[in-house]
Amino acid sequence: MTTKEYYEIRDVLIWTNWLAIQVVVVVVVVVVVVVVVIVVVVLVVVVVVVVVVVVVVVVVVVEVVVVVVVVAAAAAVVVAVAAAAAAFHFLRPIVYRAQMLGLYSKSRRLCHHRSPDVSRASQDNVTQGQLNTSLMVLGSGVAQICSDPKLFVEGASSGDVSQGKLGNCWFVAASSCLASFKEVWHKVIPSAKAQEWDAEKPDNYQGIFKFQFWRYGHWVEVVIDDLLPTINDELVFIHSQSKNEFWSALLEKAYAKLFGNYEALDGGELSEALEDFTGGVSDTLDMLKMELAAKSEERVALFARMQKEMDRKSLMAASIPATSAEDMEATTDIGLVKGHAYGITAVKNVHLENSGLFGMFNREKLPMIRLRNPWGQGEWKGAFSDGSPEWDKIDKSDRDKIGLTFEEDGEFWMTFEDYCKYFVQTCICRVVNTSYLSLAKTWHEGLAHGAWAKPNRAGGCPNNKDTFLNNPQYSFDVTEDSDECMIQLMQKSTRDKEGSQNVTMGFTILKVEVNRQQRVHDLDLQERFTSTVYRNSRSIFLRHGPFKKGRYVVIPSTFDPGHEAEFLLRVYTSSANDFKELTLDRPKKPWYNCCARAPCLVTQIKVIRAADLMRQERDGEKVTTSTCKDTTSPEWNTSAIFYRSVPHKKPVKIQIWNDNILRDEFMGRHLLDSSNECRMQALEVGLMGQKAESNTIKPGKLTIVVTQSRQLMSV
Repeated sequence: MTTKEYYEIRDVLIWTNWLAIQVVVVVVVVVVVVVVVIVVVVLVVVVVVVVVVVVVVVVVVVEVVVVVVVVAAAAAVVVAVAAAAAAFHFLRPIVYRAQMLGLYSKSRRLCHHRSPDVSRASQDNVTQGQLNTSLMVLGSGVAQICSDPKLFVEGASSGDVSQGKLGNCWFVAASSCLASFKEVWHKVIPSAKAQEWDAEKPDNYQGIFKFQFWRYGHWVEVVIDDLLPTINDELVFIHSQSKNEFWSALLEKAYAKLFGNYEALDGGELSEALEDFTGGVSDTLDMLKMELAAKSEERVALFARMQKEMDRKSLMAASIPATSAEDMEATTDIGLVKGHAYGITAVKNVHLENSGLFGMFNREKLPMIRLRNPWGQGEWKGAFSDGSPEWDKIDKSDRDKIGLTFEEDGEFWMTFEDYCKYFVQTCICRVVNTSYLSLAKTWHEGLAHGAWAKPNRAGGCPNNKDTFLNNPQYSFDVTEDSDECMIQLMQKSTRDKEGSQNVTMGFTILKVEVNRQQRVHDLDLQERFTSTVYRNSRSIFLRHGPFKKGRYVVIPSTFDPGHEAEFLLRVYTSSANDFKELTLDRPKKPWYNCCARAPCLVTQIKVIRAADLMRQERDGEKVTTSTCKDTTSPEWNTSAIFYRSVPHKKPVKIQIWNDNILRDEFMGRHLLDSSNECRMQALEVGLMGQKAESNTIKPGKLTIVVTQSRQLMSV
């Protein structure tokens, strides 16, 4: 081996050793780095685990603390509420007295300033003595009217209300009805016990009283003093048979203050006072038109209804309208007064007395009714009048049960047949039950305040075809077939506005498209379901049924266009009704889609019927409408309305399905893709399949009526 080769081999070995050393160093460094990373990761994992454990422990501790705090707080609230309730129960009379004492001076001045004007009330009727006001009880305890005044003497009864020298028999009759139901008059005379005169603590008496009346959708509180109109220390207006009982006189004064003065109460309708006492809806029945005297079945039905209304605490009254000025308050041969209101205080079946063992178990029942003359005198002179021999036919236990007395107190019994024969009008004021917690039938209420106002919301009655649909419009839904609805339209009272008169008003109900959200613009395209008679009255009431399932629009209006007034509309249905006012004439552009195209075509389709459909196998019984049950030729008479922006791309699809419990079956469809304008065009069209069978003709035909227009406000 030469020297050159030696050195070459040495250089290779040196370079190889150096490379090996570098590789070893790199491997060692990599191993060290990996070990360090692993250690760091392990440490991080350990730290994370520790942190998680700490957080979980803290959360658990916090939750436990929160639960303990919440339970303790709830217990404290329960204890506080119980303590507050107990304190309220025991301190309520004291608080009330303190409030009355603090407000006495101010209320006294207000009552003197705004006390009903009695000087104008009956200046023609008062013929002797001077009309003045006298304190019921003076601060010194010296009484000018009586020595032992009471708000109530042995509670309230119909005998506590007798008419005075004011032509307000309508109010007096309603007050006598009010007295018969404790639950009702407790609302009108709140905190009656706290307001009562306490002979043991005469210094607590402040001489002011609080009443509540329902006015135009709200309960209004009225505070009065104890100044009452008297002549020679005798009450001029409403008074009780008990000389020291004053609730009825104070009630009359509070009601007079509500309308400005006593004179405002001269003449009125029974329904007004009944509604103001209860917040209910009044239905006035014309028994002459119902021909009850000749129709026994209708008479039996009315008696059953009045019995039910009496059980529901409804207030009822009756009258015989005067046909002329000479007939006003004229007494007939049978003792009844024309142009006069009578309160109805009882409606009962009374057992006739029978002899023998069989008669004890099969006694005949006689429908009877008890009424009260607000004058406190002047009674019925026919069968079953006071002291008449017909009472001998009534079982003695029944006579005792109904509290029969023969006194000249204005209260009398008569058979229901005679009642239907001689009385003309019956007013029933029902307090509608809207409580979901009640066991009785619950009604769903829709309520809205509105107004007839110029220039475009006072269109008059349907006789004014060009303007009628300018009136306010309200929609409501009926979700069950054969449903019954109650609707009341009330205008703001003008009794407190001298020279003002009620407007003549009524309302019309239309059956419209099931999806209508906009106002109605064409009356001829809708079904006129029903309407009321237009009357110059404070309220109009309609109880109607059956309503078919669907959407309805009620349009309240005055008789003549251009008359302005405010009104309250109330709708009651058996199920939720989605009651609302229709304010839009056309659909609004969606706020979330500024690029959306506005509708250019409105289409109304009324599906009349289908015929010759293929009968389907049913896997269960489920029928939504009686007309579709087990038939291949159903009738719907249902309409819908559509606003389309691209009619040629979005046709109206009409599909027919067989309704089953588990799975509905498709029976056929029709596509309305035409955008041609038309009006009430009747079409009989065929049915096609869908998806893969879109070109397959299905059995049956469909009858529809189509209206289409590019004027969106024409339907």
